[in-house]
Amino acid sequence: MTDSPVTTPASGSVSRLRTPRWVSTGIAILFGLLYVYDVWEGVGNLVGLNILAQSLDSQLSGFGIVVLLIGILGPLVVFVFAAWIGRFRGPFPQAALYLAGICLSAVIAANIFTLGAGSLLA
Repeated sequence: MTDSPVTTPASGSVSRLRTPRWVSTGIAILFGLLYVYDVWEGVGNLVGLNILAQSLDSQLSGFGIVVLLIGILGPLVVFVFAAWIGRFRGPFPQAALYLAGICLSAVIAANIFTLGAGSLLA
């Protein structure tokens, strides 16, 4: 039943064959590991900057907490969005969507890195 044709409700015509579930799951797991690394990087930034702020007898500003939480939640949201967009596509477009999401997540992490600790502390 994994190779059943996809029909559109409006026209009832058969458009193409669906990607087998095991292939989609394998692609999602493979790229999911990269997204998990980005989430772990965001958690490390939050913990590390919090320790830095405490050593300087300061604390993270509200802006800093929001930025660091975006660094944690951003890759998760991007992964779910890429999975949702690619759910009815072939394996190569799915992989391309996940790859584009990883690139977007890397840009978010680089922008957070360029802000520096000074702008995130109160």
